[in-house]
Amino acid sequence: MTLRTFQSGGLELVYETHGRLNDAGDNCVMLPTYYTGTHASYMRVIGSGHVLDPAKYFIVSPNMLGNGVSSSPSKTPMFLNASVSDNIHLQHQLLNTLGVREIQLLYGWSMGAMQGYSWAALYPAMVKNLLAVCGSARCWPLNRVFLEGIAAAMGHDEDRRAFGRCYAGWAYSAAFYRDELYKPMGFETLEVFLKYWEDDHLTFDARDLMAMLWTWKHADINDSALASITARTIIMPADTDMYFTVDEARIEAAAIGHAEVRVINSPYGHCAGAPGRFPAETALVEAAMRELLA
Repeated sequence: MTLRTFQSGGLELVYETHGRLNDAGDNCVMLPTYYTGTHASYMRVIGSGHVLDPAKYFIVSPNMLGNGVSSSPSKTPMFLNASVSDNIHLQHQLLNTLGVREIQLLYGWSMGAMQGYSWAALYPAMVKNLLAVCGSARCWPLNRVFLEGIAAAMGHDEDRRAFGRCYAGWAYSAAFYRDELYKPMGFETLEVFLKYWEDDHLTFDARDLMAMLWTWKHADINDSALASITARTIIMPADTDMYFTVDEARIEAAAIGHAEVRVINSPYGHCAGAPGRFPAETALVEAAMRELLA
């Protein structure tokens, strides 16, 4: 694996690559990062024995602007909020520099999926296959309500503990909490689990959290743009995801016209689609990858 930095227009795009680009420039797999994720967040689904095998594919994972690794408020003077399309255009410049001609698979979870939709709409000739897991193309009204709520929890005093504790209630399902499924994950009590969410968000700069939230909240791709997607598209919402919903996945699939919706039935809510986190759910996602890359 190789970690590099691409610079353009005063911005730094930090990205990780695995494997080598072939002579035709068409064995690329793109993995855009997600909210509070980095290039390292997809490591559980990359490697020998996985569908995403660096011996076969040139895997590129660019860090989203604002995530604290690429240009972000915490490290970049006068950082301006970046839209989803700002991210995509910068990533496109990167791939051109690397010599990539085609993206065989664009796979993303959550905000990674959000970027995937825009990638396939903005550069349809370049994206051959799209796998969007537990993420929508736009920020729907309930999604916006969720974001406004956790932003309010942060407040003016940058209370990342409150932010993380509020976020936990949306990330998993009612069944997850009712059946205490956090215990097999190593958390003895609900309070220990919530404390983990607090501590995890303390690892991020509050300004970066809000910058990524701005990008998410302002995702506004329309139906005509979705209709321009030519990639073979599989959309995988989770039935218990409370902010990227199955109904809205179906609406966006209808706008694309040829997209297939495969619902992940899982008690893990939005986190059902987290790369490599839960074996049964990961197997479903990897099966879709394998089919798209066949």
